[in-house]
Amino acid sequence: MARDLMSGLREDLLTGVLTSRPLPPMRLDGPIARRVPRLLRPYAAWTPHAVVLFAALITLVFALDTSRSVLALVPAAAVVLTLLRPVLAWWVSLAELVVLGLLAGPSYGGLSIDAGVMTAHVVVVTVVAARTRPRTALWMWLITAAYGLFGDVFGDYGSDAGPVLVLMAVALLVVAVAQTRASARHEVAVQQGVTAVERDRRTLLEERTTIARELHDVVAHHMSVVAIQAEAAPYRVENPPPELEQAFVTIRENAVAALRELRRVLGVVRAEDYQAPDAPQPTLAELEGLMANVRDAGLTVDKTVTGAVRALPQGVELSAYRIVQEALSNALRHAPGSTASVEIGYVLGGLGLRVVNTPARGLVKPSPGAGHGLTGMRERVAMLSGEMTAGPTPEGGYEVAAFLPVPAAEDTAEAGA
Repeated sequence: MARDLMSGLREDLLTGVLTSRPLPPMRLDGPIARRVPRLLRPYAAWTPHAVVLFAALITLVFALDTSRSVLALVPAAAVVLTLLRPVLAWWVSLAELVVLGLLAGPSYGGLSIDAGVMTAHVVVVTVVAARTRPRTALWMWLITAAYGLFGDVFGDYGSDAGPVLVLMAVALLVVAVAQTRASARHEVAVQQGVTAVERDRRTLLEERTTIARELHDVVAHHMSVVAIQAEAAPYRVENPPPELEQAFVTIRENAVAALRELRRVLGVVRAEDYQAPDAPQPTLAELEGLMANVRDAGLTVDKTVTGAVRALPQGVELSAYRIVQEALSNALRHAPGSTASVEIGYVLGGLGLRVVNTPARGLVKPSPGAGHGLTGMRERVAMLSGEMTAGPTPEGGYEVAAFLPVPAAEDTAEAGA
């Protein structure tokens, strides 16, 4: 234990005594600093330095009032030194107490040599404690108490150490409480940041799981159809050539193998209690039913379709439907009483979507949101290598716009089907 104590003392008050550690400017993100006028904020960052310099000036005034010698500058110099080398300033202040106590003798009372020395020592200890840690503050108080006890036992200049030690203890207690609160706020902020990141990551994984499930259902459906059609195709032709029969057998075997591998890979994202949907996944053809439900919930919505309506790959149709569904749900939650418009554009090379709602109206308060819906929409668009923007409109509403590309080969295949 003694070895650990000496190691702590050496680490706190002996290691790096001459190391330069300038006091950094004050952070301006606190509740009080944010109220400072914008023009004064660059200067407000130097408030701690100004406070220390003002304390040095007060110390100099007290020292000059009781001493006319050059020694009156030492207490103020120790206070100023805390801005650059705090630990060295502490040793200078302590050495000043020891030297002046020994030179002055009992007529000056040791720690009560003059008000300047006492003020300087308390200020130095307080500033150094604020710039280090509570353990360092405890060491400084104990060493000062040991000096006072030594002067009281072996001399007549430590009898007034009690009031100074009490004042130091109060100042160090205030500093320790402030440091503890600041550390707690920092830890809470860090924990909140970590929690927010973990929540976003969990939301992202959940949305990807949902997309993977839907993708599994879509692809599995198509592969099953291919396998069934390949098996039935030879019976549609009278006396098919053996080569044709073998080709269809190969197609069916490959489709079944691909389906089995797909289920093996994507099946891991299914929960044990997840039930595959009995009905086919929704497409853009079912938007009218979706908008009818939204209208029944109180949102006025209309739809505009431009371009030549055509069948698109089922993954694109499903993602487009889900994006419109989520955008309308957000309008219901976050902008009650508003109106919304859905624009669908069939263009060469893809599908354009735009959902815009007006600002909230009426007495119903908007519901808060965590942005999970937008995360899901972005994941769906990214899965299809598309682009998406979402943000408020100049009128105070909200707009979601997305473009889902469709390669020409897939577009042609769907049209042929």
